[in-house]
Amino acid sequence: MINKVGQIMLYVNNQDESLKFWTEKFGFSVISEEDNGQGLRWIEIAPTKDAQTSIILHNKEFIAKMQPELNLATPSLMFYSENLDELYKDFSEKNIKVGELVNMPSGRVFNFADNEDNYFAVMEKK
Repeated sequence: MINKVGQIMLYVNNQDESLKFWTEKFGFSVISEEDNGQGLRWIEIAPTKDAQTSIILHNKEFIAKMQPELNLATPSLMFYSENLDELYKDFSEKNIKVGELVNMPSGRVFNFADNEDNYFAVMEKK
């Protein structure tokens, strides 16, 4: 049901400085930048505009306040699925710890944790 690794979520202390590092030193491009107006700023970068996998720069402090149970010390993976409802039900039935289904500007998403409480997410892109 998961068809690819779509994004790697990187939790950073300063999004602007991290964006500068990845674009100026690594040569990555900004794919998209969104702000939900409530403090959640989402910056998507990748080596090329048509890359299959991208990096999302998240504000570590904001995410920690929003979901204090998450381990933000390491990057998280964002998987893509074409049937999010079915996958959510399947994970729930297997007693995998799942978060709520959330509507984001780029699609519906839910998070889940592995056996060591590492955070991952699955998105059904619009």
